[in-house]
Amino acid sequence: MAHTQVQIEHSQLWRLLEATAGRERSAELFAMIAVDAPLLTEAGETVPRVVLAQAMNMLLFAKNLDAVPEGKVYVTEKLAVGGQVVFDHGALRTVAAANTGALPTGELAFKRFLEPLGFTVADVYPLARLKMTGRAYCHQDAPELVAQFFVSELHVDQFSPAFQQAVDNVVKSSRDPLNDRAKALLVKLADARALPFAEAVELLPQLVGCFAVQHDTPALADYEALLAESAEMAWISTEGNCFNHATDHVDDVFAVADALRAQGMPIKDKVEVSANGSVRQTAFKATQVERQFKAADGSLVTRTVPGSFYEFITRDLIADSATGEQKLDLRFDSSNAQGIFKMTAAAC
Repeated sequence: MAHTQVQIEHSQLWRLLEATAGRERSAELFAMIAVDAPLLTEAGETVPRVVLAQAMNMLLFAKNLDAVPEGKVYVTEKLAVGGQVVFDHGALRTVAAANTGALPTGELAFKRFLEPLGFTVADVYPLARLKMTGRAYCHQDAPELVAQFFVSELHVDQFSPAFQQAVDNVVKSSRDPLNDRAKALLVKLADARALPFAEAVELLPQLVGCFAVQHDTPALADYEALLAESAEMAWISTEGNCFNHATDHVDDVFAVADALRAQGMPIKDKVEVSANGSVRQTAFKATQVERQFKAADGSLVTRTVPGSFYEFITRDLIADSATGEQKLDLRFDSSNAQGIFKMTAAAC
């Protein structure tokens, strides 16, 4: 639905983004990402949790796009013909390890602020082939309007002792991106479901900062040990808790994939289809990035490794089991997820 610039600029969401990211960036975000009318409430003294969540999601989508040139090309072309992105979900990886430094272990690093923002775990997805577990965090106040989070957790204890030692070497230096003030604001947000405007402006950049690398530069030997057993953990060692991918909800993922393949874009060879057929996904192959590692002699060496990527999804309408009402199928699929995760394998 199109909104006038006056409607947008009178909304609390615009005001929050403008105060945090500036007017020009805010205009870019609203031009790029479709925002539904219920999220454009009038500006006031407090910021509801759903508006804070939407602002965070918009900033995170843009951050992912800045890291994925293939995605930026696609979005730029989409905007040029009058389209917009429907942000479906963002995915990130965490590590369930014995020692993650000052950072809470595994999904707890994100649960602690996703829940105060209004997200709740809608379902749990075993990713047995990867020795991981995925959790879909869906927003309670606007499940179809606010992008979900697919938070995966790697189970270090299921790997070899050498692997576990390499993980410890990498993540034990992790820092906590949330300071005491931010944690206090999250407690307040959880209780009131809103924050005064100035406090929301203060908290938002810290929330975005959680989606980053929190540990020190890894040793090359540790990276190679991780890669030998888990491409996913090797990816975490260089990219940390950055968005693994951001996902655009499109009408026909098969048509999008065929068109991009015809353009010579690095699209996945197949579309992943859920067991019930109602969720279909594909993606660009991961962007190749240069990252530094510590060599045995203490010097820094540079290697090319997989970075983040951009994904496409089509979701069908299904009947609600309780009411019979047609609703968007917001579920994920373990097989789909494991197929998509291969985009960051080193061979891609």
